[in-house]
This record gives sequence, structure tokens and C-alpha cells, in this order.
Amino acid sequence: MYVFLRQASYWQPQVKFAICRLSPWESFDNIYLDLSKDSGKCRFAENGFGWKPSGGGDTFTLDRSNIGGAQWSKASKGFEVKILQRNSGVVQLDGFQQDDFDRLTKVFKNWYSTNLETKEHALRGWNWGKAEFGKAELAFNVQNRPAFEIPYSEISNTNLAGKNEVAVEFSLPAGGEEGANGSLGGAKGKGKKAGAGKDQLVEMRFYIPGTTTKKETMEDGEAQSDAEDEEEQNAANLFYDTLMEKAEIGEVAGDTYATFLDVLHLTPRGRFDIDMYESSFRLRGKTYDYKIQYEAIKKFMILPKPDELHFMICIGLDPPLRQGQTRYPFLVMQFKKDEEVTIDLNMTDELLKEKYENKLAPHYEQPLHQVVTQVFRGLTGKKVNQPAKDFLSHHQQYGIKCSIKAAEGFLYCLEKAFMFVPKPATYIAYDSVSSI
Repeated sequence: MYVFLRQASYWQPQVKFAICRLSPWESFDNIYLDLSKDSGKCRFAENGFGWKPSGGGDTFTLDRSNIGGAQWSKASKGFEVKILQRNSGVVQLDGFQQDDFDRLTKVFKNWYSTNLETKEHALRGWNWGKAEFGKAELAFNVQNRPAFEIPYSEISNTNLAGKNEVAVEFSLPAGGEEGANGSLGGAKGKGKKAGAGKDQLVEMRFYIPGTTTKKETMEDGEAQSDAEDEEEQNAANLFYDTLMEKAEIGEVAGDTYATFLDVLHLTPRGRFDIDMYESSFRLRGKTYDYKIQYEAIKKFMILPKPDELHFMICIGLDPPLRQGQTRYPFLVMQFKKDEEVTIDLNMTDELLKEKYENKLAPHYEQPLHQVVTQVFRGLTGKKVNQPAKDFLSHHQQYGIKCSIKAAEGFLYCLEKAFMFVPKPATYIAYDSVSSI
């Protein structure tokens, strides 16, 4: 700024410099993180940003080195900033005012060297459009505008529901699981953002007719080089395969430590191949595939069948397995008592010694039900429950043939509970019994 002062008989310019200093942070109140039930305070600084729930709890932080992009759009509680992480994650911050745009633009440009891109959503209400696979989420576009996006971290499973139909199942919060703000969403989302609401979308189905190539399915930036080299295939199958890869369902979940083929399941009914990974296992059937995290396993039981020919393995899950509208809180597998198997675990000696010493063996040559039990116990760290030794029926069996309503099965007395199998698999703790 120039100020002219008159001195003697001439004008002499005098220069004054104003030094502008940026605030060390920018704070915003009443911001909702990842669809959280309650709001919190969001603070941006040069080294990253943090969010803390207003009611107290754990703080969510993100380092600036993990900020790969940002988008500004209209949302349910005002305006939303969506942060695309370099590790393929997505962070949603809702509740900004329109006047905050300029401040946030400067924050992302000056501190994080990225532009805050304005993104308009499609509001036509059409249920047909184009699905595009991005780095971190699946976008459903209508007339080149996103109608909605689904982060891959929210997807728990996908299945081919028909020739041209793909079912997508979303992550469910486990019983009693809460976020840092006391809701099911928030700083402890763990890929279950939608659990914040009273009502939760659990499944979505896409009808995808015709044929296509992999190049057309991917985003422009991820397209393959030559379309001529791409063979056309059923569009629904290609959508399913791509989503399996992007959401890390199946083989891409890591190295397969062990595989058990064609295992009979009584609940849900069918035969599945079981692939064991470091932190999850996968059930591969003809119609349905499931990826189940080991942390979802709450109970593990091995039960001898009264026919003295079979063993059953019962696995309690929370959240339960879903197949369409049916929920399965227990998996029940059946094995022949005398079926032997020889298997070598796909692990290095170093990994076995460092992480699984005294838990797993490099080689097994035993009855199949024993090998499956030992591998599950070694990878999950769960206790294996068996029938109580001090109870036998008058037939000298651990299981008693009985029925729940019209369903016949077997009742077992465990150390702390009754267990009825196979369907409906029912667990009754002794301390919950008021009278007999």
C-alpha cells in the first residue's frame, strides 16, 4: 500500500509493508464424521487434520501425507468435504456452511497441495445410469454426475443373484459395537459408516444387461491400453469380478494359508470351499461367496454326532452371515469321522516361528475335522468348546435327539450353555435359564 506525504515542495512516496500470517489451524464446529450420529469439532492444521466428538471420546486424525484429493458437494447436513486417502480410504466430513468453501479451498491448496474440487450430484431420481469403479469407491453416475457413491470398505460381500443381477451386501456393526461418539458410526467406523443411523441399508442389487469389456468398466485413468485386446463378456459377471477385486473379497485378501475343498455345510445348506487367510476366511460356493473376518467369530464348538460317524463344527458369528433376507448367526459344518487329510500350510518358516509358534504346525496328517479345528484355532486364537465330559445320554452319547418346534436336531450340554444344532442353531447360556 502506498501513502503519499507532502514534504517541502515535492511528493515523496513512503512504502509500508503489511505482513499477513496464516492462523496455525482452521477450526469448524458441528461437523459429522463418516455419517456419525453426533457432531464434533474438526480442526485442520499444516500437518493434517483431526476430528473429536463433542460428547467426548477418541479423536480421529489423518496425516497430510495420506491426503490424496478432496471434493466439495451438497450433503444432508449442509455441505460435505470428502477426502480421498492415498491408501484408497475415504473420509466424509458433513455439516459445513457454504461460506466455509473459501477457507477450506485455501487450507487444501496451501497446506495439502491439492485442490478442493466442486462436485455436483445427479438429482433426477433415475435408477438407471453408469457404474464406474474408482480407486476408493464405486460411483453410480446419471448423465455424468454421481447419484451416489459406495466406498469399497463398506462392502462385506457380493454375489451373482441371477444372469444379469449382482447383489451387494454392506458391512453390519457387530452387537454392541459403538463408535467414539457413542453411536455406531464415528471415529471407530472400521468400514461400517452406515451403522450410524437407526435404519441401515444392508443390500443393494444392480441389474446389468448385455456384454462389455474390462476397459469400459474401469475409470478413464485406469483403462486398459487396447480395447481390441479385451474380450467381451457378460456385463454382470465382469461387474461382479471387478467388485470382488476392488473390495478385496476373495483371493486378493492376501496369501491363502490353507484351503479345504467341498466342505458340507448344514447351515447355510450347501457345499463350500474354505480359504483361510491371515485375518479372514472365505466360503466359496456355486452361488454364494462370503468373506468373514476372524474378529466376527465369537464361539467355536466341535460336536460329535450321535451316529458316531460324523463330527460337526459350529461357528458363532456376530454380525451374522446374510443370505438374501435370511440371517445365519451360526455356521454348522459336518465332517466324516474317519476322513483323513494331508496338508502343508502355505507359510514360511519365519512366519510360523514369529507369529504362530505353538499355534500352528507346518504339516498336518490327521482326520479332517481335527485339522480344520486346529487351523481355525491357530489363526483366530479362539477357544474350542466341546461337550461337558460329565454328561452322557442313556445311549452313552453327548448329543440328545430332540426338536425345536418342527425342526429336528441334537441338543448338547457344554460347560456353560446348551447348544442345539443344526437348524436353527441355538445357543442357550445356563445363566439365562430361569426355570425348567
